Amino acid sequence: MTRPVIFGEVLFDRFPDGSEVLGGAPFNVAWNLRGLGLDPLLVSRVGRDTLGDRILAAMDGFGLDSSAIQVDDDRPTGTVEISLVDGEPRFEIVDGRAWDRIEKPHHEPEASVLYHGSLALRNPGSRATGETLVRQTAAPVFFDVNLRDPWWDREEVLQRMQSVRAVKLNHDELARFADSSEDIEVQARKLLDRTGASTVFLTRGSEGADAITKEGIHCHTRPSAPVPVVDTVGAGDAFSSVLILGILEDWPLQFMLDRAREFAEAVVGLRGATSTDPAFYSRFRTTWSPA
Repeated sequence: MTRPVIFGEVLFDRFPDGSEVLGGAPFNVAWNLRGLGLDPLLVSRVGRDTLGDRILAAMDGFGLDSSAIQVDDDRPTGTVEISLVDGEPRFEIVDGRAWDRIEKPHHEPEASVLYHGSLALRNPGSRATGETLVRQTAAPVFFDVNLRDPWWDREEVLQRMQSVRAVKLNHDELARFADSSEDIEVQARKLLDRTGASTVFLTRGSEGADAITKEGIHCHTRPSAPVPVVDTVGAGDAFSSVLILGILEDWPLQFMLDRAREFAEAVVGLRGATSTDPAFYSRFRTTWSPA
């Protein structure tokens, strides 16, 4: 049986008030896909600790397969320590965590699509595993660019784009790889010319999103009205989740882009990046059917 394989970090965001929120882009994508009716396999690693136990319990409670979550006896579960400096949040993605040395799964997953992001490539252990999964799969590879200083290198990220079908990034990240004074379509086409990708998906906040292909197609979507925002955390991950669903179901590009934007708009109305309410997800699947 083929299924989406999601590779990368799972962690907790830890806030100054002591609260903790479960996340990590790959985890959020896998969770959303499960909510939308798919059976993704998340390949990641947690510590043998309380946070790791909480992650496994949350996955099992939501029906998200935890069989490819490895447990590390030496390194703790990943965290992002959030602090306030002069009223502005600062984020420390703590190094040396369990997800930095994800190993190849014992049972080789047969992927219908393989998702991975750039952050999980920051250390050699997980980077080597990610490279192996990409090299050995015949499935389309979806590369989610998440540039978090100091955990990325421009040339290395470009190199990873050589063996993928789709790249998703935001307009600020696109500007890191092209001349930001140029039109975004020109920037995207130059990026496509430098990589093996066939499509760039570009998120632009309140301006909507774009899909630009090597074949010369450019689709755009934007909200028809102002969107109520509670929390923007996870909006990009929500967008990626529906793009993956659209790739698997062979949706037309414009339809896929519109549905991804629609779902991301709903997620920014939540507190947090995901929902535990099945009804939140089912209302989308019951109305999504391309003409």
